[in-house]
Amino acid sequence: MRKSEQFVVPFEEFDTEELSAPKQWKFVYEWLDSLVYAFLTILIIFTFCFRIVGVSGESMKPTLQDGDWLAVRAINTKIERGDIVVITQPNSLNEPLIKRVIAFGGDEVNIDFVEGKVTVNGEVLNEPYIYEPTNRMSNVAFPITVPEGCVFVMGDNRNNSLDSRSKTVGFIDTRYILGVAEFRFYPFGEWSLENYE
Repeated sequence: MRKSEQFVVPFEEFDTEELSAPKQWKFVYEWLDSLVYAFLTILIIFTFCFRIVGVSGESMKPTLQDGDWLAVRAINTKIERGDIVVITQPNSLNEPLIKRVIAFGGDEVNIDFVEGKVTVNGEVLNEPYIYEPTNRMSNVAFPITVPEGCVFVMGDNRNNSLDSRSKTVGFIDTRYILGVAEFRFYPFGEWSLENYE
């Protein structure tokens, strides 16, 4: 009979911490990978679909406050009466404006500054969003008809807003409307644009 030889291989204990280290790094890499993809997705959405615009001043009180940030829809922009829009039309203030659309081309606008009521085509507007009645006049005479291709805009803080009631701003050519405000981006949690005081 042939004598069999036995080989004894000593068992070496592996350090479990060394084995778990690659798993930890794998988790970190996967987490960072997800974070990068989420960031890129948000960046693409806000580059091509939305713009972020800051509110400066109190002309849109109580709907918008100074320091608010808005997500503005910049593509497929269909404007409706009552929409809040961002305007890039050149003006003496040399800054974009954020106002509410009141009337379109062909509409007749009239304002009763005593009762503070705004009328479009003979119909008094229901305006729950305004801070107070429209009692402040400017250098535009009413009634007035909005030219085609333009809109008439006003701030919600009617007595503290430079808007289409003034020749400084005047009618807004629709080609200069950057987009329609969709929701409040900041402060976080206060998304709605309809939370009037």
